[in-house]
Amino acid sequence: MKTAVPCYYHLDVEVSPERVGQVSRILAAHLRYWDLDNLVDPVCRGAELLLRAIDAHATDKHTSIEMWWNGQHLITAFGDDDPDLRPDQDLRACLADIAAMSDGWGCCASDTGSKIIWFSQRARAGQRVPLVPVAPAPTLRTGLKVPREEPVAVLAAPAPAGDDALEGRR
Repeated sequence: MKTAVPCYYHLDVEVSPERVGQVSRILAAHLRYWDLDNLVDPVCRGAELLLRAIDAHATDKHTSIEMWWNGQHLITAFGDDDPDLRPDQDLRACLADIAAMSDGWGCCASDTGSKIIWFSQRARAGQRVPLVPVAPAPTLRTGLKVPREEPVAVLAAPAPAGDDALEGRR
């Protein structure tokens, strides 16, 4: 995760079978924009489960989706105004699946009589890939040859005549 800046996204949608995949792609695009690529799969699976359940059981197909990122948790919430949709009866299997794949979830009523179903995903510590040592590569196109060794006789030769003045002072 690169970003720890709080983010918020809101989407109102009229649920239909063809819109489920489209909404999932929209949510995935926002998560990738927030650099939360590792949360795309669980959030989109949870969103698809809830949207399909709402499509199958609700009479009012209008729902609101909100995502909050606070730097540690991503909370995804679905709100609807359908009084006939009962989470404890109609959405029982869907909520069991969401509970199994999320770090936290819940359902509550608002002051206006609508229901809010939410689930959260915790940002995992950076998934580290073990480093593999790599041999250094030459920076030149052709490698330089090792210089030839100087013969010992050249190194042991007497000093040139210009240094005679220093020897006279000794």
